[in-house]
Amino acid sequence: MPPRLPLAQAARCCQARPSVVPVSASSSSPTSSLISLFAALSVQTRSASILASLSDNRGAYHKRIRKGRGPSSGYGKTSGRGMNGQKAHGKVKPWFQGGQTPLIVSHGRKGFVNQFAADMSELNLDKLQEWIEAGRIDASKPITPREIIKSGIVGSSIKDGIKLLGRGKEGFKLPINITVSRASASAIEAIEAAGGKILTRYYTKESLKRLVQGKSLHTDKPLPVGKEHVEEILAQARSLKKKYYRLPDPTSRWDIEYYRDPAHRGYLSHQLAPGESPSLYFKVPTGGDMVKMARTEKVKADKKGAVVSEKLF
Repeated sequence: MPPRLPLAQAARCCQARPSVVPVSASSSSPTSSLISLFAALSVQTRSASILASLSDNRGAYHKRIRKGRGPSSGYGKTSGRGMNGQKAHGKVKPWFQGGQTPLIVSHGRKGFVNQFAADMSELNLDKLQEWIEAGRIDASKPITPREIIKSGIVGSSIKDGIKLLGRGKEGFKLPINITVSRASASAIEAIEAAGGKILTRYYTKESLKRLVQGKSLHTDKPLPVGKEHVEEILAQARSLKKKYYRLPDPTSRWDIEYYRDPAHRGYLSHQLAPGESPSLYFKVPTGGDMVKMARTEKVKADKKGAVVSEKLF
């Protein structure tokens, strides 16, 4: 970039000289002086000494550390790696254990992480009672996951469900009607001892989001299955002024068995016949099975008694 001249010096250089201008052009001297004035004003004024102080903006340039370039660099000879050892000669893998038999080979893997397990938000009885006493949850109405999540008692993030735990069961004395995804045996016992009612229902992460947003209506009854119920379901959907998503029902065997079990207070437990097992695979022993089991136990006892008598005599 060429040096810029000051304004006064540029104006003097651009002025028209009378000794050089011919007689025929003397009448146009005012116009030429104005042109030279505007030309001088259009030129930016900057000192020529700026060329000696040009530099990058602070932080725009970072000097790269060049290792192994002599003692003056500060990283010469060993390049900051020290004198001896494997790390000075080359790269060491992070799982390298010095050449010994790796621990994972000698001892094996311990445990596992179930990537398919549901991620539940945990809720304890003592915290639930604290929220109710503070007026943040209305205990006079049925407590559903919608009220639990909107109150902020389990945090702002919505997970796969809500599990009720029994911490603080000794001081829990509120008769509430609550519906959650899962519940521990101690929590169920404490709520029912206080005169309350608890029900476990199947939810998913997406269904909980829709429930909080008001896009689903909460119900503790499953969707009836069968062609004879199609018209009934369609009539209920047409009667609503707004379209809602229905809450899902379990499809995997583990979930179906959990919510069929009366011990878990599952919402599908009413489907069980008297004496029927909640399991879809194992059945409750019938009369004939009980007789066979009794005979087998008797045979085992007789054999054990015979062996004991032989040892005595």
